[in-house]
Amino acid sequence: MSLLSNLRPKKGSTANRKRIGRGDASGSGGTAGKGHKGQKARAGGGIRLGFEGGQMPLVRRLPKFGFTNAKFKKRYDLVTLSQLNAFEGDITIEALVEAGLLKAGKRAKVKVLMNGEIEKAVNVQVHKISASAKKAIEDKGGKVEVI
Repeated sequence: MSLLSNLRPKKGSTANRKRIGRGDASGSGGTAGKGHKGQKARAGGGIRLGFEGGQMPLVRRLPKFGFTNAKFKKRYDLVTLSQLNAFEGDITIEALVEAGLLKAGKRAKVKVLMNGEIEKAVNVQVHKISASAKKAIEDKGGKVEVI
């Protein structure tokens, strides 16, 4: 019967921790793995994060301000022609949200891409549509309205 108190790690899976600075016979005595002298050999020694030996650090070389377009980037939720096959008649943003293709709370715009084929005539109201998708919808007798 194996009890919790008898559990042991698999043989060879664990190693004893290295005991540094415990005499020359230990293999890590003497300088305790710190080499000879120098800033990094001292107690409490070492250099701060980002220090480049006196060279102007990268953090100070890079510009701290300026223009970024991330705030104004236009984001589109993508819908494919093959996904539109599930709809009948008019396809609006609300219909896409209701069907679960878009998240309700998001304010992103919608773009239709040519991926797959459309099988019936549908009327689509979206923010953007690729030229090939527009042509495919109109060839089947549907209409495309860009909002």
